[in-house]
Amino acid sequence: MSWLTEYVRPKIRGLLKREVPDNLWTNCESCEQMILVKDLRRAMNVCPHCGHHMRATVQQRLEWTFDNGEYTRIELPKAPVDPLSFRDRKRYTDRLKDERAKSQLDESMAVAHGRIGGHDAVVAVMAFEFIAGTMGAALGEAFLAAARLAILQQAPLIVFTASGGARMQEGMLSLMQMPRTTIAVEMLREARLPYIVVMTNPTTGGVSASFAMLGDIQMAEPNALIGFAGQRVIQDTVREKLPEGFQRAEYLLEHGMLDMVVTRSELPTILGTLIGQLNHAHITPSAA
Repeated sequence: MSWLTEYVRPKIRGLLKREVPDNLWTNCESCEQMILVKDLRRAMNVCPHCGHHMRATVQQRLEWTFDNGEYTRIELPKAPVDPLSFRDRKRYTDRLKDERAKSQLDESMAVAHGRIGGHDAVVAVMAFEFIAGTMGAALGEAFLAAARLAILQQAPLIVFTASGGARMQEGMLSLMQMPRTTIAVEMLREARLPYIVVMTNPTTGGVSASFAMLGDIQMAEPNALIGFAGQRVIQDTVREKLPEGFQRAEYLLEHGMLDMVVTRSELPTILGTLIGQLNHAHITPSAA
């Protein structure tokens, strides 16, 4: 055999058979352009082609928000598990077990404290990756724990919302978290501590009807879906054609429901500036 068959041909076959890893590329949910996963992570999950803000995990949010990605997670109070013995396609307890294994989270909210722009801060992040960020008794406990920690540390509370609404598997107990979280916000106001809400895509249902809309400063990421019910449900109820994009962040900003729409890359700097100004004033905008 010649060197062509013994050496060159096997090399060519090896090149042709070389497989590309499945996790090397991804597609933008908005423009459908292909993006290198490492480039997407470097851009904080923002599409470099169209600027679409993709969803982020709890860990990513915390790393992006706190100075140098340094923070301390707190252990959250335990809530009753499956108080209604609920079952749909599977038992609620089994669903929780599966979600915890898949997301590596205990529930749909995580709380941490650290520094933002050199200032002490407490941050609560909703986890859409855990049953679509739905609100149950455990989330109510987590939110109360975050508010109490902020009061203890005399620090502002920043909440990142991302939710499909109330958790149907907990029925009325889920809806009870709306007044509970509202009371927690009132505790912060009585302590004259800033409460800042950053709404991300999507923020809907009982979350948008409670603590998500009670911030001293209301912020959102670009094009975030924000609303209580879906567009089709509202249209069928009012029997009128609704404006294009009426549940998107930019529309809500134009109509006074938001204070600002901020890109993900600018968010840590703006949060740090706001915290510094509010700490210097030692008064929240709502109390001014």
